[in-house]
Amino acid sequence: MSITVENSKTIVEKWVHQFSDELYAWSLYKTSSKETAEDLVQETFLAAYNKFDSFQGKSQPKTWLFSILNNKIVDYYRLHARTSKNHFSLTEESGYELTDKLFNTTENWIDKTNHPVWEQEEELLDNPDFNLVMQTCIDDLPKNWKYAITSKYLSKHNATAICKELAITTSNYWQIIHRSKLLLKKCLETKWK
Repeated sequence: MSITVENSKTIVEKWVHQFSDELYAWSLYKTSSKETAEDLVQETFLAAYNKFDSFQGKSQPKTWLFSILNNKIVDYYRLHARTSKNHFSLTEESGYELTDKLFNTTENWIDKTNHPVWEQEEELLDNPDFNLVMQTCIDDLPKNWKYAITSKYLSKHNATAICKELAITTSNYWQIIHRSKLLLKKCLETKWK
């Protein structure tokens, strides 16, 4: 049975009534912006209408719509990260600046408050969108810092091997690891909403 343009319009209108609230709630949760959430839901239904022929009914309409919405959310954050005036540059210089601003003259933490993103820390690594942002932040680290972090935490190499590979001292290695973690934290707080 072929679906006519009129039928596809009717079906998508039905989905708008059925799923708008759930899609909006998810979008608002992910973006924390009413306007952005509304726009993303609207874009989702527009994309569903335009791609209606590709919907084969192998999944539930709600699943398909959430898949489209999640892609729209990821695209939003990618674009936002590129165009944001708050874009945080991950350079060695910004790493030194960041660490200098975190401690007072007696080397105590200046600000001990946690960013809201860390309140959901247990679920973060199970979230593919978060992992995408995390990978982007890791990729943006200075070359040697990225190597040190990925070697230590992903490849499980020991400090001696990493120091030898980078031709640095153990003291320099621990500074790089510390500054890299702080840069990653700042990057995630900037790019992950």
